[in-house]
This record gives sequence, structure tokens and C-alpha cells, in this order.
Amino acid sequence: MDSDGTRFAAIAETTSFLHYFNDLPDHRQPGKVDYPLPEVLLLILLAVLAGAETFTDVARFGERKIELLRRFRPYVNGTPSHDHLGDIFATLDARAFQRCFVAWVAALTNTPTEVIAVDGKTSRRSYQKASKEAIHIVSAFAARQRIVLGQVKVNEKSNEIVAIPALLDMMSIEGAVVTIDAMGCQREIAAKIIEKKADYILALKGNQGTLREDVEVFVDEQKARKYKDTTISTHKTVDADHGRIETRGISVSTDIDWLQERHRRPGLEAIGKVTRTRETGDKISTETAYYLFSTPITAERGGEVVRSHWGVENRLHWRLDVTMNEDAARNRMDNGPHNLAVLRHMALNVMGREESKTSLRAKFKKAAWNHDYLVKLLALF
Repeated sequence: MDSDGTRFAAIAETTSFLHYFNDLPDHRQPGKVDYPLPEVLLLILLAVLAGAETFTDVARFGERKIELLRRFRPYVNGTPSHDHLGDIFATLDARAFQRCFVAWVAALTNTPTEVIAVDGKTSRRSYQKASKEAIHIVSAFAARQRIVLGQVKVNEKSNEIVAIPALLDMMSIEGAVVTIDAMGCQREIAAKIIEKKADYILALKGNQGTLREDVEVFVDEQKARKYKDTTISTHKTVDADHGRIETRGISVSTDIDWLQERHRRPGLEAIGKVTRTRETGDKISTETAYYLFSTPITAERGGEVVRSHWGVENRLHWRLDVTMNEDAARNRMDNGPHNLAVLRHMALNVMGREESKTSLRAKFKKAAWNHDYLVKLLALF
């Protein structure tokens, strides 16, 4: 193969991830499309990797980096204006985009997913006064790989109960442990996880009638009796960092026949209690949480999985808000906010695969300044 042929083959390989989006419907009028959808997707992905936060940023990136973009696609008509970009993404089928994203991630993830943390986040500026609530995105996050596996949009937090089964249906989760906060502690969600051949750890709060109360009374009574009437696994960890000491204790009991008889929870095998005590100077605070387990897990392993779920705040939500400024994003048109959230997740997944020992913020800056580095990131898709 000649040098030009080799170069174009390498370019095609670099953008091969776009194949996963070939089935994405384009509702624009055929024959009157100046900006092909693959070119638009590639433009926005590269712009987001280079730190773009708005469609105005993306449009400016396209104007200034057109020669870079033309390494990969023709861009015969250049790149769209920010208004045109907003229109394209507002009408892009959000569910179809989600399915394409999930297919891409499934191909990207070549190791088994051990813990999947399901959690929601609201894009606070994506609302319209008196007409539209801010969107709430429920994401599935692979804790060990630190990548987003999928996401669905809901209109408000209370709708997570409906959204979570739909999200789980999009993904292959066999063999994983799915962790969800108290909003997801529902029979239907537990049944869906078991149906998908996975296990669950579900947080318990006061929204479950007498279930939380029964678990709390049982665990506390057994502790008072020094666990004479039950078999229990316990574990304790202590971490010290920046003047703060955090002690975490967990106990897990598999003697739950009485609980199943009263509450009939799909797949329930164990219950647990987690206590977190934080000491900062002369201040001490304690939090207690109760959990349902679909597997007779050890306390040590249960503590690791629960801690993985807590990590979603720092490893996903904090990065979206602080590094990518998602909370300040004001895009509100139709499917636009959700589709942009998917693209941010794609960018975070790729940044997570880039193994240099530097901060996420530094990686975004380097991508903006260094074309070779940006192309290297693109190859990780």
C-alpha cells in the first residue's frame, strides 16, 4: 500500500467508532443536508475533548480547526454555526443516541464489569422558566473501569423508578453487582437486576414502609445481644487524610428468612448496616445506612462495593460539574441537553482510557493546545 493509502487507512481506523452511530436516524430533509451527521458528531466530540462547553464554543472550534477536521472527513461545506448545531442536536433522537452509545461502550469495555453504580444527576441550568424542568440524567457507572456504561433522561428525580429498569435493559450486566441509592430500592428494580443475571446492593431509607424499620430493629437488637442469635460478618476500616479521620464499619447478616416472609423482596439473600464516622479537628459526625443484598456477600466485600457507589460523586458528577462545567450549561432545546450529556460522557470515558498521570483538567487543556494529543485521544474511541 502506498503512503497515501496507508495514511487514509490509519485515518479510517481512528474514526471507526463512528460506525456505532451509523443507525442513528437523521430527520433532516434528504438532499438538503450540508453537514453530514458523522461530521457533526466528530466535530462536537473533538471540541468537547478540547474543552468546549457550549455550541458557540463548538462552532468556534470548527472554524479554527477546519484543517484538522479535514484530516478525517471532507467537511466540504465547512462546519455549522452554533444555531445550526443546536437545531441538529435538539431534534436528534435521544433514545437512539443512547442505544448507539451503549453499543460503543460495550465494544470499548473488554474486561468484565464488576460493580455498576446507578445514580442520578440534575443539570440545573437546563430548565426553562414556567415551561420546562431541568433534566435529570440517570447514569450507570462502571466503578473499577471508571467509565459511563449508559444513561437515560427523566423529567424529575422521582421518575428514576421508571427510568432505571429501562437503563438496565439497554446493557449487558450479567455477573455484575448493581448498586443503587434508596430511590431505586423497589421490587420491580430488584426483579429486573435478578432477571438480567446480576446481583444488587440497594440502599434502604424510610420510603419503604416498615422494611427499613424491621431491618434496623433486627440489626441493632442482634448487636446488643452480641450476635448470639445470628451469624454475622463484620468489617472495619480507618482512613486518615488531610486532617480527617474516617472510620467505616459494616455488618452483614444472612439470617433473613423472617424478613422475606414479611416483605417478599426478589432475590434477597442478606441485609447490612454501614456506619461512617468522620473526625475533623474537634468535630465528629456519624452517618448510618442500611442495605439489601441479593448475594450472601462478606462484610469486607460489601464495604468495598458500597464505597464504590459513594465514589460516583467524585469520579463522575464532580468531574462533570467542576471540570466540564455541566451545571452551568444553558442548552435547553428539546433533546439537546440530553444528547450533550451523552457526548460529555463519551469524552470522560476516553479521557479515562488515556493513561498519562495528570489531572483531568490538564488533559482537556493539552487536547486544546496539542493536535497530536487530540488525535491520540480520538484513536482511543
